[in-house]
Amino acid sequence: MPDHVHWLFSLGERYSLSHTVMMLKSRVVRRMGLSVWQRGFHDHALREEESVIEVARYIVANPLRAGLVSRLADYPYWNAAWL
Repeated sequence: MPDHVHWLFSLGERYSLSHTVMMLKSRVVRRMGLSVWQRGFHDHALREEESVIEVARYIVANPLRAGLVSRLADYPYWNAAWL
């Protein structure tokens, strides 16, 4: 997506969500050489009744819903281990 990112990952016991997001953001900033992130982030923890596969499919389909591509295969930045 051109103005936001969706990540779906499981946290281990070693790092908190805040620490993980901070590490991901800092790696992007170092590679790009400029800051592209807003402060903070919005999170959603999956509830027991939510399906990981359904949530992953929802995230992957965002470029289709946004009209960025007509086929998911045409979007070069998608990747999901759960699909």
